[in-house]
Amino acid sequence: MFKLLALRHKEVLLGITGKDFTIIAASKAAMRGATILKASDDKTRALNQHTLMAFSGEAGDTIQFAEYIQANAQLYSMRNNIDLSPSAVAHFVRGELAQSLRSRKPYNVNLLLGGVDPITDKPSLYWLDYLASLAPLPYAAHGYAQYYCLSILDKHHHPDIDFEQGMKVLRMCTDELKRRLPIDFKGMTVKVITKEGIKELDYDDSARIDCP
Repeated sequence: MFKLLALRHKEVLLGITGKDFTIIAASKAAMRGATILKASDDKTRALNQHTLMAFSGEAGDTIQFAEYIQANAQLYSMRNNIDLSPSAVAHFVRGELAQSLRSRKPYNVNLLLGGVDPITDKPSLYWLDYLASLAPLPYAAHGYAQYYCLSILDKHHHPDIDFEQGMKVLRMCTDELKRRLPIDFKGMTVKVITKEGIKELDYDDSARIDCP
């Protein structure tokens, strides 16, 4: 149990939805305990053109599970000539986590899954944990971000925020983490999903912004 609690909190995942986009951010540092093993770790996987998954947890489990989900989502797209919607992918992922939970060696992974439905153009974000819980949310966090960022998101987020406002709220969150934690997460990998697809953003978290 103590091992599970430690693994849940060592990394940062953040997700924010807006009027026509979903932002996913993940810390770059790959950590084991207090040791940084890699300073440029990408904890995200594109599942199809409009769906992105970010993961944290035990190192071997995260990569294996993420690539398994990625391969199955892409196989569905190839066989049927159409991508699964973010909602369909989220429920497939939850089913796989629930099945794994009942095995002898369950996956110890926590996930944020974001996307934009290619038919309705509606953004969505799903929060999943290692116990196969699934919740659709307007904003979400895993790891240390749960303690320091959810109050900021609760205050400043609203369903109709535009992209610039969404990035401003994200910067408030990363500033708060830097201010409150004695941990260097080596920056953030930030990606945005729109109806045009998935795009990685240049994100400099050295700039500071004051929370009103």
